[in-house]
Amino acid sequence: MVRFIGTIEGEVKTTRFSILLSTHDVEKGCFVKINHEVYGWVLARIDGLRRYIEDGDEVLMADAKTVGYKDRDQVLIPRSPFKPNEKVYAADKELIREVLGLSQSRGRNIYLGLLEGHDIPVYLSTSKTIGKHVSVLAKTGAGKSYTVAVLLEELLKNNIPIVVIDPHGEYATLRDENDDFDRMLKYGVKPKSYESKIREYAVNILTNPGAEKLILNPRFSLQELIDIIPMRLTDRQKSLVYEALKRLEHKDYSLQDLINVVKMEGDKSGWKVVSGLETLRNSGIFDGKPLTERDVVREGQATILNLKGAEPQIQELVITKIAGDLFNSAKIGELPAFFFLIEEAHNFCPERGFGDVLSSNLLRNIASEGRKFGFYLCVVSQRPARVDKNVLSQCNTQIILKVTNPNDLRAISQSIEGFTPGMEQDIKQLSVGQALLVGECVEQPITVNIRARETRHKSSVKVRDKPKPPVEEEKSGIAGKIKPLFLKNETEEKTGIREIELRKKRKKKTLKDKLASIFLKDEDGV
Repeated sequence: MVRFIGTIEGEVKTTRFSILLSTHDVEKGCFVKINHEVYGWVLARIDGLRRYIEDGDEVLMADAKTVGYKDRDQVLIPRSPFKPNEKVYAADKELIREVLGLSQSRGRNIYLGLLEGHDIPVYLSTSKTIGKHVSVLAKTGAGKSYTVAVLLEELLKNNIPIVVIDPHGEYATLRDENDDFDRMLKYGVKPKSYESKIREYAVNILTNPGAEKLILNPRFSLQELIDIIPMRLTDRQKSLVYEALKRLEHKDYSLQDLINVVKMEGDKSGWKVVSGLETLRNSGIFDGKPLTERDVVREGQATILNLKGAEPQIQELVITKIAGDLFNSAKIGELPAFFFLIEEAHNFCPERGFGDVLSSNLLRNIASEGRKFGFYLCVVSQRPARVDKNVLSQCNTQIILKVTNPNDLRAISQSIEGFTPGMEQDIKQLSVGQALLVGECVEQPITVNIRARETRHKSSVKVRDKPKPPVEEEKSGIAGKIKPLFLKNETEEKTGIREIELRKKRKKKTLKDKLASIFLKDEDGV
């Protein structure tokens, strides 16, 4: 049934108009529809609400912005305004999905959350969303890492290879099931662990005991070695490096072998080269069996490179070497298409005014050329103004959470085609956990309430105390009576075993805990 909400009032423009509301349950962000005399049903969005007294009566007005109507594969704005006093109705889900370009089924799409003001799941085409690079931008505390984890969960469901550059060790919790059941119920999400799909490597395994040791391949091209040696080389010294690499070209060699070859030259200018190579050797990241490109990029696997506890120079070196090797392999077709995510991107591809680092040039090249070879880049930053503009502008999908800094807003506006002052205001007014989604994955910019994670967020991980003797489970109550009704299915035996294990680990259960255990029996989310 179509719900009438008011009539068009006052001056009417093709892109903006006001609505005299006849109901009080309309909110900012809601979508409405109007029947245009030429173009049929047209979608519009409530941008603001006003309430005042006139002649002793309360008046409620809404400011609306025209979104458009679908004409074949295009969304168009009517070329003539609506009639004054035209009736306005609440938009139906079908029209909203059609005009905004949202998929109607989960399938192999990305479920990002719910459309603001509507109980409509936002399903995005995976290829359109990540196929032309992604940026996730937000101020501190706006929900950036949470949103990134949701995106990673969705890509893991689709078995897309993922590589995560994780400077702070935030994403290892993809192994742990979420226990925020109230929030998960709201978004139709169920707890899940991706432990079998996670491989974590760290430079410092003392700081990150759950990770494997990260070992890089010591094989370099001449330019790579010149770039990563932590000092400027003369032409003569570059020549020595070239000669050493030529001698070892068809051999499996270590950095120590390379040092020995340079020493054998007996050239005094070579001692600076030796010193630089020894610095690389002493970092420890080239000592042992190195990771191969196929170890890092595998279908259905998320490879987390945990750089927590590593010096900034080592972090830059790891990114440069890993990204460079993967880029070279991708260019010759040795790897499947993969998603390469860089947290704290402003540190690894900074805008030129904020200095230059080892990985800057490489990441600029990947941003401009990588998509042709299936190297899909994702830059994540809380300081958009400090991210290289060439990299940011190449990201055709932008997931923007709350940003208030004028410089950051200016950088975002310069990276988005068709950015308007209204979008800037929307970004500033976003709540924590809300994101403005812009790009080819949607026909029009939309605001999304990011769904609950299936896995546990780092900030919610509790410090585990020493285990205490288990307390016998409470046997009475409603939960105990209704529980058997939910468990009579083909997974009853498996669920029963799980309940016994949970009983051993937990203290006395509350009603909420029992209901949660019923909820957990369905292991495969949507």
